[in-house]
Amino acid sequence: MRLRFAPSPTGALHIGGARTALYNWLLARGSGGELVLRIEDTDRERSTPENVEQILDALRWLEIDWDEGPIFQSERAERHAAVLERLLEEGHAYRSTTTAEEAKAFREAHGRGFRGAAEREGAVRLRVPDEGATVVRDEIRGEVVFEHAHLDDPVIARANGSPLYNFAVAIDDADAQITHVVRGEDHLSNTPKQLLVFEALGAAQPRYAHLPLLHGPDGKKLSKRHGAASVGELREAGYLPEAARNYLALLGWGYDAETTFFTTEELCEKFSLERVSSSPAVFDEQKLRWMNGRYQRELPVEELTRRLEQALGRSGLGPAVELARDKIQTLSEFWPLVSFFYEQPLMDPQAFERTIGADGGAETLAAARAALADCERFDADAIEAALRGVVEQRGVKSKQVFQPVRVAIAGTTVSPGIFESLELLGLDESLARIDAALARAQVPG
Repeated sequence: MRLRFAPSPTGALHIGGARTALYNWLLARGSGGELVLRIEDTDRERSTPENVEQILDALRWLEIDWDEGPIFQSERAERHAAVLERLLEEGHAYRSTTTAEEAKAFREAHGRGFRGAAEREGAVRLRVPDEGATVVRDEIRGEVVFEHAHLDDPVIARANGSPLYNFAVAIDDADAQITHVVRGEDHLSNTPKQLLVFEALGAAQPRYAHLPLLHGPDGKKLSKRHGAASVGELREAGYLPEAARNYLALLGWGYDAETTFFTTEELCEKFSLERVSSSPAVFDEQKLRWMNGRYQRELPVEELTRRLEQALGRSGLGPAVELARDKIQTLSEFWPLVSFFYEQPLMDPQAFERTIGADGGAETLAAARAALADCERFDADAIEAALRGVVEQRGVKSKQVFQPVRVAIAGTTVSPGIFESLELLGLDESLARIDAALARAQVPG
């Protein structure tokens, strides 16, 4: 199999494009085939080097590699021009000043047959047979028939000779000997135009597979309102590339009704177009978060620490990773949860009022401080025994002791385990923060 991924560098690589790249990559790797990367940059105004690099960077982060390329469509202008001239000479194409509206109006009134005024300076149209049909044999949708009676002669080049999308794509696929074109459903209507170019060239036609659309959980077309919309946003949100690959593979494909988690090797082995659905797939970021959390928990602590330290540009995070790994679902959730270990926390006024500022809260915190100061050793077990003693002594619920302490040391009601957090902070720092909280509440330590 020879496949290609051919993004247009007019913006970031979106989730749908990433899934298309992944499916092509899985098919190539699973079949021992090859993947060609082609950058379709003929839109010179919107195609920028920054967008190209953004796409390449997204593919590298997803660990999707390629065997040929990147090939830039804009650098193949001479080849496109030569083929255009050939089709004009052979009568497969012609120049015409007929507008799309004129052609449509004539077809509606008289059917096929109107070619319009031919002039040397006109745009170039591909000649569609008056009768018959072009059949797209789609690997996912079966046969899709496009009757020629309903097709206009498509414009394949502007009057200045610059090629349009469907013409350039067909030439590039033919020259690269692409055997399978796997792309989004929105390209299905382009396929008969491209097949007609193949036919005019006398070139072997690839097999096509058009992937289902992506929707959000509300059933509407996937957009920014549904959460992360691009690969860059997934990365910034702290997802792991292996979790993203696993989840993207499931957007329209499934091996069976039970299996959700696949290693990349398993995906390469098991993925096939036969199991891709033609129905829209739902991108649910909550499910991705859940999957990512499991991937993180299954990483060795050392590896998770390495990734977090790389993401944050910090070192020495291992002890905090041990405490926080079961409480976070993405890498980006780590620092807000543990930053109080490494720098003075900002006090959340609402959290302070609900705990230390509540009736009896400051007095309970003062009792907890005294119990902690009396610990013979300052480890999690001794800390737990001391604080549970305060709970029993004051006849209150555990939360009424633990939460004021948590807010005092972390500035918020959310942190890793309170006993382990106190141990990691150490006795002196823990008491100093509790003293600061008591001073804020105007209660002597």
